[in-house]
Amino acid sequence: MPPFLAHDDAGDHYDNHPHTTRTPLLLIHGHPFDRTMWRPQQRAFAPTRRVVAPDLRGYGASPVTPGVTPLSRFAADLEELLDALDVPTCVLVGLSMGGQIAMECYDRLGPERVRGLVLADTFPDPETLEGRRTRNAMADRLLREGMRGYADEVLEKMVAPHAHPDVKAHVHRMMTATDPEGAAAALRGRAERPDYRPLLTKVTVPALVVVGAHDEYTPVSDAETMHALLPDATLRIIDRASHLPNLERPEEFNRALEEFLTRVDEES
Repeated sequence: MPPFLAHDDAGDHYDNHPHTTRTPLLLIHGHPFDRTMWRPQQRAFAPTRRVVAPDLRGYGASPVTPGVTPLSRFAADLEELLDALDVPTCVLVGLSMGGQIAMECYDRLGPERVRGLVLADTFPDPETLEGRRTRNAMADRLLREGMRGYADEVLEKMVAPHAHPDVKAHVHRMMTATDPEGAAAALRGRAERPDYRPLLTKVTVPALVVVGAHDEYTPVSDAETMHALLPDATLRIIDRASHLPNLERPEEFNRALEEFLTRVDEES
């Protein structure tokens, strides 16, 4: 039976390279994007390690399930994908909503399977009452109006105004291509997310916290809070980037990730 999630699976595989010591990457995109947001990282890391980049349920080419998609469902989907692809251990890299899903995955899979945790432009707090109302209202709006108006409004908060036009076009294209039902289901699920702060204090694997210096959605202060909670973490602030530093400043993002992966590989 094929995996539920559409995905890219590239680079060195354990079955083809049994002596490799490089830990695979699982790249978890944010909302309302798809796996193509990780193209710079796929190009950079697939030559030397296995890189799996799925479209989450409701996004990209993966199936859409209307209603409510809790973060636990996303995490279960990813566990099933890892099983189907025979990926025994990995480093989780999650950005924004993908970072919250990465936290949920760590809680589900534990340090035996997750050898490193990369949390980019995300935050661990539970939703506030006002936040729940806002997310559910946005879900209603996307179902009513579609994605384009929202995409037009938030583009220059997702990426900095000075971002390269090709990056802006890619981000806008991902947002407008997202199925409103999938996006709405994820928003409703995120509105009910748990508090991940206690979990972060118990993480026993190395962690990397990354944030764009000009991120308005998850500012540097959120990254500093996560960094303080994690027992073994490095904080990297990417200058001249907003909410998507992996696309806006890929060289700097990849350099930070490469340094982190070198350490994880040495300790695995």
